[in-house]
Parts: sequence; structure tokens; C-alpha cells
Amino acid sequence: MSSWKRTVECGLVDAKTLKKAITLNGWVARRRDHGGLIFVDLRDRTGIMQVVFNPDFAKEAHALSQDLRSEYVISVTGTVVERSKETVNEKMPTGKWELQVTQLIILNKAKTLPFQLDESDSIDEELRLRYRYIDLRRFKMQQNLALRSMVVFAMREFFLTHGFFEIETPVLTKNTPEGAREFLVPSRLHQGSFYALPQSPQLYKQLLMAGGLERYFQIARCFRDEDLRADRQPEFTQLDIEMSFIDETDIRITVEKMFEHIFKKVFNIDIKLPFPALSYDQAFMAYGSDKPDLRYGMPIHDATSLFQNTELSFLKAVLDKGGKVGALRVQDKVFTRSELDNWVTKAQEFGAQGLLYVRFDEQGNLESPVAKFLPQNFFEQLSTVFKDFKKTDTVFFVAGNYKTAWPILGKLRCALADALKMITPNVLNLCWIVNWPLFEFDEKTQELSSAHHPFTAPQDGWEHLKPQDMKARAYDLVCNGTELGGGSIRIHDATLQKKVFELLGLTQEQTQEKFGFLIEALDYGFPPLGGIAFGIDRLLMILTGSSSIREVIAFPKTQRGYDVMMQAPTVVDKQHLKEYGIAPIVKVKD
Repeated sequence: MSSWKRTVECGLVDAKTLKKAITLNGWVARRRDHGGLIFVDLRDRTGIMQVVFNPDFAKEAHALSQDLRSEYVISVTGTVVERSKETVNEKMPTGKWELQVTQLIILNKAKTLPFQLDESDSIDEELRLRYRYIDLRRFKMQQNLALRSMVVFAMREFFLTHGFFEIETPVLTKNTPEGAREFLVPSRLHQGSFYALPQSPQLYKQLLMAGGLERYFQIARCFRDEDLRADRQPEFTQLDIEMSFIDETDIRITVEKMFEHIFKKVFNIDIKLPFPALSYDQAFMAYGSDKPDLRYGMPIHDATSLFQNTELSFLKAVLDKGGKVGALRVQDKVFTRSELDNWVTKAQEFGAQGLLYVRFDEQGNLESPVAKFLPQNFFEQLSTVFKDFKKTDTVFFVAGNYKTAWPILGKLRCALADALKMITPNVLNLCWIVNWPLFEFDEKTQELSSAHHPFTAPQDGWEHLKPQDMKARAYDLVCNGTELGGGSIRIHDATLQKKVFELLGLTQEQTQEKFGFLIEALDYGFPPLGGIAFGIDRLLMILTGSSSIREVIAFPKTQRGYDVMMQAPTVVDKQHLKEYGIAPIVKVKD
């Protein structure tokens, strides 16, 4: 019986294997018939190796090779030889050599693929996900998942060498109000009751600190039944960290050293520490976002002072209500009229009532839809808002309530930077956002909600402030305009924790029902503690330059939360549901 066991991987053939007999396994990437000689590009996860079927060396193998088609799984045995100089492929690591085949074994045949691997970037994504096991054969996908594996290994290596314990927490847990919708799992043994899949291991990791473990980490699977987008999936993976007897500085230093280790270990890159930090208020004021992209400038400026005495009725109405006017300056860019009209439309898509712009023509004359309402010395006034203002600059204005107008300017800033190619490629800009609000206040409902989660400790002096003015001992790490992770110092005092629950509108009965176990634990000697969690999928999306986290997850859901390969979720027959004490309110199959 012929052996098909591999002795070398395709991409690892090198000068050391020259003139040696080896066996390769893999998929047929391409087959070419050159009038007697048949060439096959053989692919495995390490790369591609050219193999040659020559009837003068092996008639049986050559005859069998006539049947080969793309994606056949084969094993070939032969001798490694040098290619002739004119056929060397310098673009391939194995391009100097080829395998003269003496034995061919077809391990499996393949039907015509639903799409070609080299065309999959232009193929509908749902088709790719329907046949994800084929899509994963692409070198790009394999590179992404290989990098993911290396990054996760580097994370584990760092924490295990810094005194952390890797501890698993339950996946079937209790329904608790942490902010996002949860997936519920019915219990057959306790009919009418449900487990919840964890949004995060938040409560468990705090309780691990109560248990005296002191330093914990986990590569944790988490679940949220939320609307999806490019950087969100119903199930995701996060790096979860918790530490005892620390403060914010300790957490940030630990995280920075972890990233230093990852970049050195995986990419052999030295990164600069410490990461810069902006307060939440600074970030919002300058960039209209709590996750600003700092790879380029163009901050937002408060231009309200320019319009204090304006005759423009719509601006006057905004200012009379306590609103503001924010401005973005695009330096040394002369927009055409159609371009300006397009940016007005874009701003409206972002939620703006309108977008004003000001520019100057070649003679230095002011041009704007509201030019006749602007003073003659408006250029000089702009120079008081923007340092080194030039008549080759263009300014965009948005007016409105500060909390609504500034995010619109933030989105406009990002869109302008992208359109004008202001973003330097292959640059990672990491930044801490600190001094967060403790609560978010809904003006319509007059209700508070936690800006992070209800276990976040307030900053000193909270007792003397209105809830909407309280600051949190919280910190987020942002990279290129994407939130990588967030964390905080936790509440470790039962009285304070009960007070926060009270401010959030929970009654004593609700607090006991939802969090009685935590309150009890806090009364049994809880250490000062804090932690942080990072979205591994988002981190890998940035590191690979992917446009979606689906490109760095082996088997993701679609943007509709559907698994088109497994065709899940599915309906369940009534008899099966009956075992769980569930009666559906929508029609299911009998």
C-alpha cells in the first residue's frame, strides 16, 4: 500500500530539501498542461509548491494527473529539483524549486466550487459564509486566523508570566441588567426559568477577587443579543482581566506592557509607552466622539463666538436656546461647488439640520451661502478661532445642542479624513480615554443609566454632586477610532454599591433579587479591585486591516445574525419546546 503521509509542508520546501525525496499533501490550486508535462500548484496552509508530472519519470503518476482538477486533495511523492533560471518565480518563497513527482495519490475529488478562491473578494459575503469552509482555504483568511492564534498565545504568555491565573467562568449564568440584551436559555429541569449567556464574566471575575485569587485573566466567550454592525457579532471573544489591591495606574501600566509584549513577540515591533490619555470631555470637545481617531488632526473648534451677533435667524434660534456652533477646518483644500453640496448632503445624513461652509476665492473674497450675513472682517475673526488660518482653507459649521451637534461634527471629521486620504495607512494610534461620566442621563425619560456598568466606582467627591455630574474611575483604550476595550475600578463597599443601584432606580427588592449575592459578598471582606476587557475580534480586525470582524472569525454570523452555513437559528418543534415548558407566540413547525 502506498504511503501518503506528509514529510514536508508545501511552503517549507527550501534548499535543505534539494535532491531529497519528500511527500507533500494539499489542494490543487492550479493545473497546467504544457504538451506532455503537467504542472500543478499544490497548496496547503503554509504556501504553494510547484509539482511536475513528467511521463519520462513516472508514467502512472503522469497518467493519473490528467484527471486532476482544482481543489482535488492529493498526495505527491518525488524529488526536489532546481527550476531552470528562466522559470524561477521570485514572488514565491518556494519559487526556485519544483517537485518531480514519482507517485500521485488522489485522496479526494472536488466538485466545481460555488466561487473561485481568487475571486472571493468580489463575491457576495453571504455566499462566502454559506461555504465558509471553502472560503477558509484562502491564504488571506488563513493568515488572519494564524495571526489571531499568535496574538492570543502572546496574551496568555504575558499574563501567565506575570502572576495571573487563567480561570474559566460559567457560560450558563443569571439574567442581570448589565446594559445589553442577553440570550436566554430555557431550563428543562426548572421549567419556566432561564439561564442567560454571559454578556461578560463581569460579576464572576469580581467574585474571584473576593475569593482571594488576586490576578485573573480569561480568553472569554461572550454573547449579546444586539443589532449587528461591522465590528459587532452576537457571540464574540474578549480578553478579560481583573486585579486586586490596585488603582487605575496599575491597570493601565499592565495593559501597556501587555501590548508591548504582543507587538514585540508577534511583529518584532517596539512600541512607545506610555500611551497618551485624553479625558472624556477633552475627546468629546475636540473630536465629537469618545473613541477618537488620532491618526490625523482636524479637531473640532468652538466657533460660537463668531456668531454671537448674527442676523441669521436659524443660528440665532440655536444660540438663544444655549446651543453652540462647532467648526471643522480643512487646510489647503479648494472644494468645487458640487463637492460642497455633497458634503452638505452627507452632514444631513449624519443628522445635521444643515451645514454651513466658508471659503475664499482666488482674489481672497469670501464665498458662502450666507456670505451677505457675515462681517467684512470675517477672515480676521476666523483667525482668532483657527491658528494660522489661510485663505486656502475651507471651514464647515454645524449648529445645535452641544451633545447632538458635536457627534455630527465628529462623523463629518472622519468622513472628510477618509475622502481626502488624510489617514496614514498601517499606523496604529493607541490612546486612553479617562474621567468618564459615571451615569448617562436621558433628558426625555429623566432616567439614569450606567455609562459603563453599575459596578464602576465613582471618583472622590461624588457625594456632593448631582448624579449626571459624577465622574467614574473608568478608562477605555481606543485604537484608530475603535474602542478596543474598557474597564474601571470596581465598587468594593456594600453601602456604596447599594447607593449606586438606588440612583439607577432599583428598589431594595430588585437589588436583592438581581444582585443579592454580590451585596452579600461585599459584606464578607472584598478587596479593592479593578479590571478591563478587550475585544479580541476588534483588535484583530485592526491588525489585519480588515473592514469587518467577520474576516478574523472562523465561523461568523451574517450582519443579520444568521448562520447561513448551519442555517441557524431554526424553529424547534412544539413537542421539543414542551419539554422546556415553552409555548411559542409565533408559528413553529409541528
